[in-house]
Amino acid sequence: MRRPPATALWLSLPALLILAVPFVTLFGLTPWTHFRLAWGDSNAIATSLGLGALSLMLVIFSGLPLAWWLAQARGKLRLVAEILVLIPLLTPPLAMGILLVSAWGPYSPAGSLLARAGIALTNNPAAFVLAQWYGALPYFVMAARAAFADVPVVILEAGRTLGASPWQRFWRLSLPLASSGLATAVALAWVRAMGEFGIVMIFAYFPQGMPVKLYNNLQNDGVDAVYVLLWLLLLFTLPVPLACFALTRRNAQNRRQMLP
Repeated sequence: MRRPPATALWLSLPALLILAVPFVTLFGLTPWTHFRLAWGDSNAIATSLGLGALSLMLVIFSGLPLAWWLAQARGKLRLVAEILVLIPLLTPPLAMGILLVSAWGPYSPAGSLLARAGIALTNNPAAFVLAQWYGALPYFVMAARAAFADVPVVILEAGRTLGASPWQRFWRLSLPLASSGLATAVALAWVRAMGEFGIVMIFAYFPQGMPVKLYNNLQNDGVDAVYVLLWLLLLFTLPVPLACFALTRRNAQNRRQMLP
């Protein structure tokens, strides 16, 4: 295996340094002798973890079929669907929050119909889940679509020739072969959902998750009041993408070992 030239490593140092400085600084500035939660932090942790897990399941179950269809489809209908996925992805989170309020808030047509049925979609757990769902779904779909698109067409065609149904080709061929890319999609969705601030701030301020609670602690008590919750946000957010990264790395190593 060829190694990259040493010049490339030296040219990479500024990028590595700028990425590492905030985390090194966090170690140094954390008040370890007064390491305790602020009032309400435990509720924010429970909200983010519980509702975030529910949002992630909704993202996977709704986004997986769409991503697979986008990878297989052709024509104008696919183009329309891709645009519908890209627009929320490219829309700033604060603007997306305003759009959700306009679409599902109590004064919108849909919100009025839901209100008649006794359902509200602002400042409650359902709104929180919906905000995270909107924030994470486009990222998952685009990453999962790329994973499915990398599955060799000849393998899927061989499965079809051998009599496999579309469901069997999806379950037995596409999913296993795209597992590394799908792990990346799950990691992106989890990080996006757990860290969502702009949409949640506008559309579902209550119940407060960790990002909104961090903002409130910073505004009310200063930067020293946020470090404990910040550490916990990292602790609960990072294991999922790190595990997905490890899975992707292991699969890549296995494929290299299978090559002659």
